[in-house]
Amino acid sequence: MKTLGIGMVGARYGARMHLANYARMSRDLVAIRGICSRTKESGKALAREARIPFVTEDYDSLLARDDIDVVDICVPPALHHEFAIRAADAGKHIIMEKPLTGYFGMPGDPEPIGSRVPRVRMRQGARQNAEAVREAVRRNRVRFCYAENWIYAPPIEKMRRLIAASKGSILELRAEENHSGSNSVFSRDWKSTGGGALLRMGVHSVGACLHLKEWEGQSRLGKGIRPVSVLADTADLIHSPASERARKAGANQWISANPVDVENWANVVISFEDGARGNIIVSDVGLGGLNTRVTAFMTDGVIKANMTSNDAIETYAPDGSTFSSEYFTEKLETKAGWNRPSCDEDWFRGFAREIEDFVGAIREGREPRSGVDLAVDCVNVIYAAYESAETGRRVMVDS
Repeated sequence: MKTLGIGMVGARYGARMHLANYARMSRDLVAIRGICSRTKESGKALAREARIPFVTEDYDSLLARDDIDVVDICVPPALHHEFAIRAADAGKHIIMEKPLTGYFGMPGDPEPIGSRVPRVRMRQGARQNAEAVREAVRRNRVRFCYAENWIYAPPIEKMRRLIAASKGSILELRAEENHSGSNSVFSRDWKSTGGGALLRMGVHSVGACLHLKEWEGQSRLGKGIRPVSVLADTADLIHSPASERARKAGANQWISANPVDVENWANVVISFEDGARGNIIVSDVGLGGLNTRVTAFMTDGVIKANMTSNDAIETYAPDGSTFSSEYFTEKLETKAGWNRPSCDEDWFRGFAREIEDFVGAIREGREPRSGVDLAVDCVNVIYAAYESAETGRRVMVDS
């Protein structure tokens, strides 16, 4: 098989993370042959670091290169569906960071759209965007690899094996992610990200629950177990009376979340067609570093998967500068006191295995574990949840 030529799209956090995991692979498998960035300066800077030979601000120029087989899209979510469709139409395979897409506004929408556009209308637009990507992928017969790292994380892989070893059924999945706020300036506005914590972070938890019930159904019944409905609540807790009271009292402001028109807290209950439930809690107001967990409550056991805050290594320092030069874990506010640095965060959170599967799927002509159908399902469930939170009613996923 020939070496796969990769074209990176984007030059910030997501692109750097993907490049770090390509670097773990043999050079005869993949070669990073170009990068497209919104600004030439950031593209050139990353190209120098990663020794990428071609840099451009023109996406079409990257797509036109015959030596590029795959585009790896790590740009803000508002560009995702358009960039994916253009890549598919150019005959390129696609690796895309989450979420697949969302609703980012239409001409004539009052701003800020997150506060003034009805969620039912947003849901219609997001579903259209998602289906347009799936149709383009199928029409052009290219592979779509959806970068949902949780389902590649070793704890979730072990969870699948443990479920397979039992005879029981999953009755409830509880999935959680919280930290103290995104580093991205785009995360504050709905028109840039298509939603707040529920879409940006909750897409992991939703994706894990959908994947595990789909996998359980295929293993036990020969067909996936589908989501039927959602019941949800969302909030902007950082601009709540409780937060205002703390500010007036002079409490420390460790939380960086400062949304304009998006939520920074969400709770979603997914009902599956076999009666099981998925319970999702996500928050941008959680101190103590990144926390990501999935628990499966089964008829004959309980399985807890913890992808961060593991205690393989523990440190104590009275001064936060003691270990200042060493990376601990994402979103950690201070290295003072007791902490649990990650041994290999990319491996433990599934990023390394995710890239391995994507490269293997494209080279072997098979579907990746995380593909376009999961990506579309996540958008559909999350936007049904947004409608539920606005209306206060249970919403059917396929309605």
